Amino acid sequence: MKDLFYYVRKLRQIAGGRLYLNMFLILLISLLEGIGLYLIIPLLGLVGVFQGDMGGVPLVSHLLELLRSWSWEPSLTSVLILFVIIVGGQALLTRSQSILNAAILQKFIRTLRMETYEGLLHAKWAFFLRKRKSDFHHVMSNELGRVNQGTFLFLQMISSLLFTLVQIVLAFWLSPVLTLTVLISGGLLALFGRRFIRKSKSIGEQTSELSKRYFAGITDHFSGIKDIKSNRLEQSHLSWFSRLSGQMEENFIRFGRINALSQLIYRLSSVVLIAGFVFLALEVLRTPAESLLVVVLIFTRLWPRFISIQTSSEQLVSNLPAFRTMRQLQQEYEAEREMTGAVSAAVAPRLHMQEGIECRDVDYRYDPSSAEYALSGIRVFIPANRMTAIVGKSGAGKSTLIDLVMGMIQPERGEVLVDGRSLKDQTQLMALRNAVGYVAQDPFLFNESIRDNLKLVAPEATDEELWAALEFSSSDDFVRRLPQGLDTVIGDRGIRLSGGERQRIVLARAILKRPSILVLDEATSALDSDNERRIQEALDKLKGSMTVIVIAHRLSTIRHADQVIVLEQGQVVQQGGYQQLAQESKGTFRQLLNYQTGSSL
Repeated sequence: MKDLFYYVRKLRQIAGGRLYLNMFLILLISLLEGIGLYLIIPLLGLVGVFQGDMGGVPLVSHLLELLRSWSWEPSLTSVLILFVIIVGGQALLTRSQSILNAAILQKFIRTLRMETYEGLLHAKWAFFLRKRKSDFHHVMSNELGRVNQGTFLFLQMISSLLFTLVQIVLAFWLSPVLTLTVLISGGLLALFGRRFIRKSKSIGEQTSELSKRYFAGITDHFSGIKDIKSNRLEQSHLSWFSRLSGQMEENFIRFGRINALSQLIYRLSSVVLIAGFVFLALEVLRTPAESLLVVVLIFTRLWPRFISIQTSSEQLVSNLPAFRTMRQLQQEYEAEREMTGAVSAAVAPRLHMQEGIECRDVDYRYDPSSAEYALSGIRVFIPANRMTAIVGKSGAGKSTLIDLVMGMIQPERGEVLVDGRSLKDQTQLMALRNAVGYVAQDPFLFNESIRDNLKLVAPEATDEELWAALEFSSSDDFVRRLPQGLDTVIGDRGIRLSGGERQRIVLARAILKRPSILVLDEATSALDSDNERRIQEALDKLKGSMTVIVIAHRLSTIRHADQVIVLEQGQVVQQGGYQQLAQESKGTFRQLLNYQTGSSL
């Protein structure tokens, strides 16, 4: 419940005085609704609809005396018009309150949605290395919706409780004994209903787990749809989906059964109790027949509220796991937050590196509880305005070293310095991040036009600048041949382009940013020999004006590198020029060359 109360406090902070106005309107509407129904009795008594003596009925007698003291001569028509005005006014207030309630809830959920999205974007890269992206989809869509529903149910419960409180006060004034009987009966049923609430909470936890598995599964399946289809795995995935869907269906039906059973018990109890109330009123309390209407009115006003509160309680506790999930994620990304966005932009200008990047005795491991280090004892210097290549076998730690150099992750021991300043300095870290143009091995493009994808890094770029960047990456020819040129939509992750075309577009985007540090993580792996040669020639032209860091498996692409760093099992085993390392016959670099050229030692 503490997670629920945290978000209730947050709701109060977001809504401010509007929340209190909302509560006041609920109280006023409840009061008017109760008074409106009770007022009709004495008014109809004045015009002779009731022939019996209504003066002995509490509240009604006071209203009769007040109305008789006025000189107004009521008629049936005037009485009904007055009643319509009172109840109609209550209906108008109800409409206003409903709109206000909806506005409060929508502002609350929009704020939560924005805070969660912003918090995730500003979390450190290491945070995302430990998480599945499907978990974020699950929270941002399903769990956020359940938090919204749970908050609505909480406000609905508050509304029901306020309404019930007003009705109890009026009912006690009319008949304390009968009202007390109703409250005791309702309390006993509430104690009995706790078992339904516990079961609802358990089902809610299962709902969260099943939903998490659902989002994880469909994310993985559609990310790997090509593998599924090429290996004819459709049936096995359909079987998995069918089993999970069946479990979700069974979970939903179980909750429906629990909710229906609790309502059945309450409704059956109401039949028994109303019979008991009539017997108690006529045979024990000797209530006059004309007052029996008040007895029924008390019961019909209070008992449905007990049913409503019980139903809302069951639905609310079934959503409590979503509040816990949201709160846990919030605490995690807040603990992993890095200074980014508008704040950093104001204090971190783009870095123009003068000296270079140095790693001093750097150790890093992805799992702090593991004895295995991804990088160990790294001591390298990457000079400014030069080309540095990082090579090694798969799993040697090349991408991890790149992440450290770009400040995406922080070392466990040692430190990374840029121009002599540690990246532990957040201002220096963000200045470095502003200066980096990064091209990944698996290029990512949005389902937008080529123009939109390029302008992500330079919104004000002109068409001339776009074509210049495309020409640099050898992309201009194929883009001109596309149906709409720059305005061609390229599909999800750029699927309508070939792998090489995607890599060239992403390289053009990185160049358009005008970075002072260009990082290429296997960025030419999907290119043919001709385009690879052209890009290498373009990169050679950047030497002296830009720091270029390249991860390469194809060693032919780094012949003109000023420095080559060779990694093996997370350690630097060689460092020097291309020709120098190629001459070391027993070195790892020479072995890698031999593997690719097919020669033997």
